[in-house]
Amino acid sequence: MAPTDTTFTVHGDADAPTLVCGFAEYGLAGLTAANYLVETLSLEPVGHVRAEGLPTVTPFEAGTPRRHTRLFSAPDAPLSLLAGEVVVPPAAAAPLGEELVTWAAGAGTREVVALSGVPVAHGPDDHRAFYIASEGYQRRHDLGESDVRPMAGGFLDGANGAITAAGMDADVDTCVYTTPVHAQAPDVEASLRLLDAIDTVHGLDLDTGPLRAYADEVSRYYTELADRMNADRPEEQVPEDRMYM
Repeated sequence: MAPTDTTFTVHGDADAPTLVCGFAEYGLAGLTAANYLVETLSLEPVGHVRAEGLPTVTPFEAGTPRRHTRLFSAPDAPLSLLAGEVVVPPAAAAPLGEELVTWAAGAGTREVVALSGVPVAHGPDDHRAFYIASEGYQRRHDLGESDVRPMAGGFLDGANGAITAAGMDADVDTCVYTTPVHAQAPDVEASLRLLDAIDTVHGLDLDTGPLRAYADEVSRYYTELADRMNADRPEEQVPEDRMYM
């Protein structure tokens, strides 16, 4: 079955006003942030997304299998979470976005938010999160007065673009929080920027200390790795940017 024949079905119920999605994309920034929200907000599995037409992927941990795309929620929680561990090809993104937005509208969810990293050339001054949001989302959360800045221009593709496009044809507001990411390693620092953005806008009062400690550990690891590689090959200086390692 070709990717264009892929279909998605959401199984489960969640009545939080906001659905936050993190997918297996560049640097795993959005997925890492989504999983951290699940733990921090003490959310429980309430459903999953079934995909027909994609290669079968079944993650497992400690010998126990789980669904590749899981829905989390809890009574009175401000957010529901969707964590997707399967890579969705661009050709299959449209049916995923349409299914998520249709399901959200039927569940009474007002808005669908995606957390995502983008592998673009950037300097330290670009280490911040940006938003691409529907006008309704911008008004509801007063983004014009927020410290999170709008992305100046460009195009959204993949699952993020599909969700945004589907929201324009439904009574569901959408927002994509994005930040530059290093594609070749788990970019925890990028995940932290995404968490800071959604915390700022939604007032979640997150404690990101444990994840920040892990970010420092990852940063030290790659710094030490670069030092060792440079020591072994002094004539070939290895760049510090993990994107090129």
